[in-house]
Amino acid sequence: MDRIELKALAKINLGLDVLRRREDGYHEVRMIMQTIGLSDELEIRKIKQPGIQVETNLYYLPTNENNLVYKAAQLLKDEFGLRDGIGIRLRKRIPVAAGMAGGSSDAAAVLWGMNQMYKLGLSRQELMDRGVKLGADVPYCVLRGTALAEGIGEKLSVLPPMPKCYILIAKPGISVSTKFVYENLHANDLRPEQHPDVDAMIRAMEKKDLGLLASRMGNVLETVTVPAYPVIDEIKRFMVEYGALGAMMSGSGPTVFGIYDTRGKARQAYRELRSRKLAKQVYLTTPYNVKR
Repeated sequence: MDRIELKALAKINLGLDVLRRREDGYHEVRMIMQTIGLSDELEIRKIKQPGIQVETNLYYLPTNENNLVYKAAQLLKDEFGLRDGIGIRLRKRIPVAAGMAGGSSDAAAVLWGMNQMYKLGLSRQELMDRGVKLGADVPYCVLRGTALAEGIGEKLSVLPPMPKCYILIAKPGISVSTKFVYENLHANDLRPEQHPDVDAMIRAMEKKDLGLLASRMGNVLETVTVPAYPVIDEIKRFMVEYGALGAMMSGSGPTVFGIYDTRGKARQAYRELRSRKLAKQVYLTTPYNVKR
């Protein structure tokens, strides 16, 4: 196999709790992660030129070792002594720096694709073990589906799949620094009511109760990001006004998503949101659930 085409899928956080700031500076988290249908497209191929060549459709993305897809390819090239040159063509659709793990998912796709292309024989767990060297979200992006992430995000437990629904995605025309958000989050001072009820969300998953799930969603990082960027709250209120069972910021933001129980409501909200220009990028998608 000299060439492989792949889709790298985005994620949202249905629940994001930060339990405490640890002594080593990392934050201990408890998050429910969900893969969705929005994706980047990658083509990986063997090339005659030595080294790794990355092309993207976005001029501002790095194409050198500062890009996670480059790092993922380099990691396997070094470990397995792969002598071929590797060409990677990346077409981005997942919003960049948006709390949707786009870069991590691209890296996970490269690990998976090169494992297939070179018949390296690595299991999913072995790919996840290598992925954590690239970033905390990469193992989850290898796993996909619905999962509970604990520790600093690297301890993953598979959860029942998300009930069928429609997900409206909106990224306003701002960029949010994850570092800024975590540095300004006073995790040890959060009030009890500011923490989402992650256990109740897990029970809702088990019961396949979409309404209960949406009503329990919460993200403690909103305590930092929303005051700094009020448009996030404006988009959340819009989505609920237009029929969302719940709306929340994903990750450290600024992307907002809304959960809808019917395609009709979701499509109406999608059209109205685009016309109001509250967000720069607007997508309508569904959960991507993995058959285990």
